[in-house]
Amino acid sequence: MSSTVYDFSATSIEGQPVAMSTYRDKVLLIVNTASQCGFTSQYQGLQALHDKYASRGLAVLGFPCNQFGQQEPGSATDIQSFCETRFGVSFPLFEKIDVNGANAHPLYQYLEKAAPGIFGSEGIKWNFTKFLVDGSGKVIKRYGSTTEPKDIERDIEALLK
Repeated sequence: MSSTVYDFSATSIEGQPVAMSTYRDKVLLIVNTASQCGFTSQYQGLQALHDKYASRGLAVLGFPCNQFGQQEPGSATDIQSFCETRFGVSFPLFEKIDVNGANAHPLYQYLEKAAPGIFGSEGIKWNFTKFLVDGSGKVIKRYGSTTEPKDIERDIEALLK
């Protein structure tokens, strides 16, 4: 099993490969997102965290996923346009992935094992599940969909240098 998130790579929403090691020494908030979800307004809070803490070493990483209620049906272009025009998202977005099941992205397979959810379940329950990762690439905590980004701020502050 991989030892940190830095052992993985993903594809940006623009189609470029991105090694997670690009984010070495940064605190990461990794989120599975969807454009047509009841929690979609959390993009605003995620962007606020990005705006406030990026200069201190936070990177918010969004991974669109269509596995929950088919709430992310659009193309990469649709998703990117929606996020930028509706919520002013400027943090990195990645290509649409699966977070559960046989085709789950390897990064998410790792995150789920490293920080199981309630009652030890590994699977992601819904959109906007968040994983906080420290500057050494270690998964610190998982937050459910109902946890607002602002409610993670204290934990982010504690990890930032």
